[in-house]
Amino acid sequence: MPALTRTMRVLPIVVLASVCLFPDTARADDILDGNTQNSGTEQHADTGADGTVSVTVGGIVFDRSRNGTGGSTGALTSPVSWTPPACWYAPKYTPEELQKYLEPIWEAGSTGHEWDAEQREQYNAGDEKKAFNKDKSGKGYWWGPYVNKSYPPGWDDCDEDYFWVDTGDAPPADIENAVTPEILAELAYAEIRVPGTEVTLAPAQATKVNLPTWAWLDGAEFKPVSVTASIEEIGLEATATAEPVSMRIEPGTADAETYPASGVCEIEGGRIGAPYEKGRANDTPPCGVRYLRSSGDGTFPLQATVTWKIHWTGTGVDGEQPMPDGEFGGEQDVVVQEIQAVNR
Repeated sequence: MPALTRTMRVLPIVVLASVCLFPDTARADDILDGNTQNSGTEQHADTGADGTVSVTVGGIVFDRSRNGTGGSTGALTSPVSWTPPACWYAPKYTPEELQKYLEPIWEAGSTGHEWDAEQREQYNAGDEKKAFNKDKSGKGYWWGPYVNKSYPPGWDDCDEDYFWVDTGDAPPADIENAVTPEILAELAYAEIRVPGTEVTLAPAQATKVNLPTWAWLDGAEFKPVSVTASIEEIGLEATATAEPVSMRIEPGTADAETYPASGVCEIEGGRIGAPYEKGRANDTPPCGVRYLRSSGDGTFPLQATVTWKIHWTGTGVDGEQPMPDGEFGGEQDVVVQEIQAVNR
């Protein structure tokens, strides 16, 4: 997937300075609107019977009902440097909506008389019946640009004029970044939220020096999650799915050993690690840590990071397609005490 291997860094953009990039003020406003819009496909939310919400952003409906739950959920990061598309093209206006949007701008003269005249001619504005392709109402859409709301580098690459696409037809071949199932999958990936990674440690109370400490995650929470992105107007959708595969433990001090030695606990039987059972304090846990010294008056910052394997499926695509793995982790303070001996 070439788009996933792009190296991008999300940086803030001074939005006001970007208007000068586009001679057509109407088009510049659309770019600057980012993921909100003022068209017939504008942002809305529909609440389902189960209380979940599907939200339309940037012409795309995101179904997040199968995301992770809980107050500590978070977005995935990837060891591979990539971000979702900085901008893309998708259906934006019906003929009537484009007319309603552009004509007030022309009447205000904000883009200059000469430019306005060219635009009126381009959209056949003088023909009452055919202006803005009104004779094709219900048979297609004017496509336009949408922008990643974080405005990463490349957000201003989608500078094509609005273009018409008949229902059932593909967008022009020379239009880069026209929305595809792969683009939808990348955008869905960015919407995935996974459970927090605070591990349960046992035996209970403070961890003891030189005794194995068992570590595990709640198996009920750590299961596959997914987000579906779709554009109903053109019958396009893609689902990105994340499945937990392992957890990496970093004890927070060099004076510790992990179980297994690599510190990576693979998922087995649908869970990561195994709950501690009474009487097994001296057994070697399948996932855990053994501290070799106490934390004194402080704590050790134990870091637990879960790796999620990602794949996607989409309209017209055979089988599951791979995406870069994602990670999400958390830190928790661990008190490690010396074992108290009793002299009789």
